[in-house]
Amino acid sequence: MCWSATADLVAGVGVAAVGVACVTRAARGGRPRDLPIAALPLLLGAHQIIEAEVWRGDGGTGPATVAWAVIAMPLLALWLPVAVLCAAPPSARRRLLIPLAAGVATAAALSYCLATRTVTAEIRGHTVGYALGLPEPELIIAGYLIATVGSLLLSGDRGLILFGVLVAVGAAVCVLLWRREYISTWCAFAAVCSVFLYFWVRRRSRPVPGRSGPGSPGA
Repeated sequence: MCWSATADLVAGVGVAAVGVACVTRAARGGRPRDLPIAALPLLLGAHQIIEAEVWRGDGGTGPATVAWAVIAMPLLALWLPVAVLCAAPPSARRRLLIPLAAGVATAAALSYCLATRTVTAEIRGHTVGYALGLPEPELIIAGYLIATVGSLLLSGDRGLILFGVLVAVGAAVCVLLWRREYISTWCAFAAVCSVFLYFWVRRRSRPVPGRSGPGSPGA
């Protein structure tokens, strides 16, 4: 992913298809609280499809660049902690208020920056670099990672914790290999890793022995 418009388009369509399967499986399994996290691959697949348009436009400041930045920055910073809070076991929900608060603050700061500044995209070899001129970038990145990776690691669910570890490792690798294009490559890696969520949703939606349906006691 991130190597060309074609690579982003093909990968985006594939990940989005996995997202449709995740949402369908969660809905059929009678677990409405899992729907936001199940929809994450669908969102990330659409995100990569949008980046294919950024490639075709040779970067710049057009609508595709803005749409990509809105999803990558404020939307994901808020979506992930909310989705994890919905899917997490009751015992973990209190501690998940920490990444949720970080997500709300980070999304607000990023939304303000996107509303008052111009985001630009630049094709840099086989990756795309995005620039917004963030104030206090270290603080905003820290809040972003607490909201996204932190919520997964604190979820109390083994599958989501493993997903969080995969995304965290991907974030570290992207920083080391492509410092200037970190955001683009990290989102691409997260999209690929989100295929893992299909197997998480499938496991969660399996019937539990002795349970007659989603409306039975304890469901």
